[in-house]
Amino acid sequence: MTTTCVILDIGGVLEFTPDTGWVQRWEQRLHLPPGTVNARMHDVWHAGSLGTISERDVHDQLATRLDLSTADTDAFMADLWTEYLGTPNNELIDYVRGLRGHCRLGILSNSFVGARERETTLYHFDELVDEIVYSHETGIEKPDPRAFETVCATLDVQPEHCLFIDDVAVNIAAAQSTGMHAHLFEDNPRTITRIAAHLSAGPSLLEQPRLA
Repeated sequence: MTTTCVILDIGGVLEFTPDTGWVQRWEQRLHLPPGTVNARMHDVWHAGSLGTISERDVHDQLATRLDLSTADTDAFMADLWTEYLGTPNNELIDYVRGLRGHCRLGILSNSFVGARERETTLYHFDELVDEIVYSHETGIEKPDPRAFETVCATLDVQPEHCLFIDDVAVNIAAAQSTGMHAHLFEDNPRTITRIAAHLSAGPSLLEQPRLA
């Protein structure tokens, strides 16, 4: 039996994650020019997103590169996670929860080391979908086509039977390049309508050529 599937991003889709200005506040507190934090930490942020560095190493590098005390390092990371985790998009989460048992459900997220534990504790995404594929665990970030191939393999589904939902246009284009259907998240009503249409179409129609 052919399996229909819906795959969602987390930040900007299942979570609302607006810019809180925490980096700028820390630069002001530390009397650093704007952009200094990300310039000094860029390679650490990238390593964290690919899982090539541990949380402990992130803390150590942060303390060294920004000359922070242990207390300030902990406070800095607390601010990072507050913005990263945002607030839950409860309307969409509740809708997706109602799809359990009707299709395969997955998450594909560009993430940071430590995200699974925190998002599981706060939002229980592990109970919402069948599989979660995090970049910090696979070492592959969207829009790399391998990220989409990995999530399909993990869910044991064919890309042409999947609808991928993300708030970043380049990721939508990348998903489509691998054969997936894709929807750019802008708001809940249009996203829910698009998911419903995908599920109503059924595998036989989903196998038809995708229209722009």
